[in-house]
Amino acid sequence: MLSIFGAALAQTPTDAKKPDAKKPETPKPAPDIADGKYGEFAANTFDLWKPKSKKATPLVVYIHGGGLASGDKANISANQLEKMLEAGLAVMSINYRLTGEVVYPQHYMDSARAIQYARFHHKDFNIDPKRVAATGGSAGGMTSLWIGFRDEMADPKNADPVLRESTRLRAMAISSAQTTLVPETVTKYVGVLATQYNSYYNGKMFGMKKEEASSPKALELYKAISPLTYLTKDDPPVWAFYSVPDKPLTAESTTSDAIHHPGFGKVLKEEMDKLKIECKLRHKDDGQNVNGDMINFLAKYLK
Repeated sequence: MLSIFGAALAQTPTDAKKPDAKKPETPKPAPDIADGKYGEFAANTFDLWKPKSKKATPLVVYIHGGGLASGDKANISANQLEKMLEAGLAVMSINYRLTGEVVYPQHYMDSARAIQYARFHHKDFNIDPKRVAATGGSAGGMTSLWIGFRDEMADPKNADPVLRESTRLRAMAISSAQTTLVPETVTKYVGVLATQYNSYYNGKMFGMKKEEASSPKALELYKAISPLTYLTKDDPPVWAFYSVPDKPLTAESTTSDAIHHPGFGKVLKEEMDKLKIECKLRHKDDGQNVNGDMINFLAKYLK
């Protein structure tokens, strides 16, 4: 497997001790498949990049952020894309239906279907269906975790052959992701300001009015939409990065600061540590290389 990941993963000692140098995003290479369709809806599209390899390669599925209400597959980082391809990883960047068109759990189920679609077409895509991971920032990271922590969602008897495929992942690499939306837990680990983030707490993603957002029904749905609800000892490892300062929120903090706060990562790591599942929690100020560390983590679990 060293031939797949090779020298692209090597770092000098100096690189490992300092944050990534700030440099402009490189232009993205043209995808091997642009605006492919993985489902029946207009938003069910994907771009696929394949590394040069005669053998089937691992796949990383990128799920964009945007509070489940906005965003696009084009938001994938060109620098991360380049590093993943250099490391021998195929990359699939997906769009999915957003709040306004759908309500929970359809945002998540579209993303799960994209993973199943890739597995169904693994020979065409030259990917190994047993070595699939997911990545994404903010809501994309939350979606990656929700799929990764859920039990198998494949339906062996479904008339649609795509839905017979596995949804299970080997690893997740997330950034600034929400690990729970349960108000009580969010308030404890982050602060009440995070529960004022409009895209999540206005009721729309559940098909509710704002005044219903604190109803008993809504509180049950916040539990259902939260990845940590489904965490069990047989779940995949997680690499988690947060770019908001690892400090308590202040009067100057915004709801965006709050909803991307490292407190979400701390509760994730606490719960995963209890189950003895690796959770590598990273922060921009910890003095380590970020992109290289993420690729190394994915490589470790996609061997």
